[in-house]
Amino acid sequence: MVKSYLRYEQGAAFGVIVSGNSNIAYDSSGKHIFAPGLEKVGVWNVRQGICIKTLTPCAADGYSPPVTSIAVSPSSSSSLIATGYGDGSIRIWDSQNKICETTFYGHTGAVSVLRYNKIGDRLVSGGQDKDIILWDVERGEGIYRLRGHGNQVTDLVFLDRCKKLVSSSKDKFLKVWDLETPHCMQTISDHHSEIWSIDIDPEERYLVSGSADLELRFYTIKHDLEACQSTSNANANGTEIPSPHNKWQVLKLFGEYQRKSKNRVATVRFNKSGNLLACQEAGKAVHIFNVLDEAESTRKANRRIRRIKKKKSAQGEAEVMKDDGAGEEGKRHVVMVSDVFQLFQTIRPGKKICSISFCPNPPKTSLATIALSLSDNLCVFYSLESEATKQTRAIDLHGHRSSVTSVALSSDSTVLMSTSHSAAKIWNPTNGYCLGTIDTGFGMCAFILPSCNNKFALVGTKGGTMEIIDVGSATVTEVVEAHGGSVQSIARIPNENGFVTGSSDGYVKFWEYGVKEDSKRLLVSNVRMKEMDTDVRVVSISPDAKYLLVALDTIVKVFYMDSLKLFVTLYGHKLPVLCLDVSSDGELIVTGSQDKNVKIWGLDFGDCHKSMFDHQSSVQQVQFVPNTHYFVSVGDDKQVNYWDADKFELLLTMKGHHEGVCCLAISNRGDFFVTGSHDRSIRRWDRTDEPFFLEEEREKRELEKMYESDFKDEYENNFALKEKIPAEGAVAFAGKKTKETISLTDSIVAKLEIAWEESKRRANYEAEKVSGKLVAEFQPNPFMLGLSPPDYFLHELLKVKTSDLESMLLGLPFSDALKILSFCKDVGLRPDEKKELFAG
Repeated sequence: MVKSYLRYEQGAAFGVIVSGNSNIAYDSSGKHIFAPGLEKVGVWNVRQGICIKTLTPCAADGYSPPVTSIAVSPSSSSSLIATGYGDGSIRIWDSQNKICETTFYGHTGAVSVLRYNKIGDRLVSGGQDKDIILWDVERGEGIYRLRGHGNQVTDLVFLDRCKKLVSSSKDKFLKVWDLETPHCMQTISDHHSEIWSIDIDPEERYLVSGSADLELRFYTIKHDLEACQSTSNANANGTEIPSPHNKWQVLKLFGEYQRKSKNRVATVRFNKSGNLLACQEAGKAVHIFNVLDEAESTRKANRRIRRIKKKKSAQGEAEVMKDDGAGEEGKRHVVMVSDVFQLFQTIRPGKKICSISFCPNPPKTSLATIALSLSDNLCVFYSLESEATKQTRAIDLHGHRSSVTSVALSSDSTVLMSTSHSAAKIWNPTNGYCLGTIDTGFGMCAFILPSCNNKFALVGTKGGTMEIIDVGSATVTEVVEAHGGSVQSIARIPNENGFVTGSSDGYVKFWEYGVKEDSKRLLVSNVRMKEMDTDVRVVSISPDAKYLLVALDTIVKVFYMDSLKLFVTLYGHKLPVLCLDVSSDGELIVTGSQDKNVKIWGLDFGDCHKSMFDHQSSVQQVQFVPNTHYFVSVGDDKQVNYWDADKFELLLTMKGHHEGVCCLAISNRGDFFVTGSHDRSIRRWDRTDEPFFLEEEREKRELEKMYESDFKDEYENNFALKEKIPAEGAVAFAGKKTKETISLTDSIVAKLEIAWEESKRRANYEAEKVSGKLVAEFQPNPFMLGLSPPDYFLHELLKVKTSDLESMLLGLPFSDALKILSFCKDVGLRPDEKKELFAG
């Protein structure tokens, strides 16, 4: 009989407040902020500092690409939010109901920027594939694709008053696109390096661009009405001078502002009222500028000119500048960038800044509120006041500031502890809620003591100390100088109040512990030790406490626990062994190494049963599921693998982490396990009741690999751009072929075939009936749901989402397209409501 297994699936992911792949954004009320958390978007209550909901995409294989861009609809009555992902997809969410309303597939690379227009009915996206795509949000479909940039599109902005679009790119160009007759109408090449961000003020007077240059560049925006007036201006003699160049010049260089920092500009953004401009550097500073209105900037310019005239008059110069500030044209020439934009304040949070966002409704006591996402998994909020800037809030308790280095579960699997470079955290593994944070040293390993009712825990640090933690109060009660090097591993001695530690100082130490009755404090004491030839990487003890296993460089030595004499040595790995574990019955040993190899050994003779290669990088942790010969391995290749040690087979490959997985802990019943990663996330994987078979899973993995490679080759052959793009740009189809659209095409072809065969049967029946033959009563196809062939096909076609409809139809064979046209003709001749639906 074929053996079945129970599947593990990702149940929860927590520990990430904000990831650095995307920007943060306030909602229209200013009470909540949307923060990217790897593949999810967290909706955080700013005042309470808690995540009230998450927007999580559904993925068939459990893995979702990271969020790379966020845009919030500007409409105050709308709760829509657009999110772009690393695979090029875009999702439109109803943030109140946590429902994904539409999914757009158009980009072949990560989405780098998303922007709504002022009304919120249009969305534009730019990606690493150099393309710009305009989407109709209300109808849920792509309008067209704009091509013209030679590198990644970094930012986009709508000019709503003149129906234009401005784009920036790493190719050093700014481009102005006409949205009514889609083409590039202006290309600006003032920049000498990659342009990273652009923005316009709410009144659409100025556009600012930031790059790796030492200057911020400002442009004035000429709208269609102004352009038409400029073409009919007359010269001094009254002769009308047409100016075709000015007609197409939407952006005109206004001036430059010399920056003091050498770091490139990462983001430039105006606040909602347009009186402040934030310039975020790719470092640890945000510069805030005051934006003066036209009257104030003109007065300042006039004062500046009067000072210059007075200075030159004092020096006795013959020529003095004339003050032409009386006329409008004179004002345009007089006012400079320094007259409009004044450096107001600089925010320096101390950590690298990933993104910024102005609050749309700041409190009346301050000029503005700005949120900053930092590279250490932190979101901070600053209040901008007239005299100073102060930090008002921070969201920091729900995640580590650095990589998760180890995880440990209590004996009853109700408490989870994780360590990082500077802190340990206590979690509820069921809901992912953080119960406490403890400041510690650089945690290398963790262990919750089972015989003390899980009230105490140990953290081995890089400095060689062992910190004793009271789990209930989340405090460090004592710091023990345990080793002369970093404490690499802690292993419990079964059925005893003791544990073993291994360190890079080459010692294995045995400890006993107990609780002092009067003070309720945990006391530990070193009872014996053994010196090794080299650094100790991992220690483990067999379930019967008979053997001690020590990983030393590329070998594993097995000692008798009582006498500490060598029993057997395990040779075979080519690079250092990083992890090992013993099965619950004490029969098998599993080891993982930097050589990407997982080896299964017999503990009785120390013989290698099998070497298995599936990881693409170092294997960081292995652990058996209790009371089974199944085990889980994790590695730097982001994979979580589930194995059968008896059959030497890979059962499942689980994807979810976005960086290398470095630690693992399995519950006492094996119903779930927890993994920690360099992406700062902690993920819980639950065992489900869904059975699967080994052969089916193997075929599924092979088909996925084959499909992905074939799909990539097909795209390169059929859809890759082969011709050089002209200077005015190129327009193309907005969508792209995906797995979903291919599946939809196959499904529609099958339904079309059913309807077509039924229509032929009906035609034959009618022909025989007209000829006078005796024919049996016509029996319709039960799959047709009692509908005529055109109505049945229309019924199935209306199930397809609008965003997928065009891509699906373009994938149909020509013969099937002719059949659809035939049904269109039949429906179009009928004066009913279905005619309108089919035409739409």
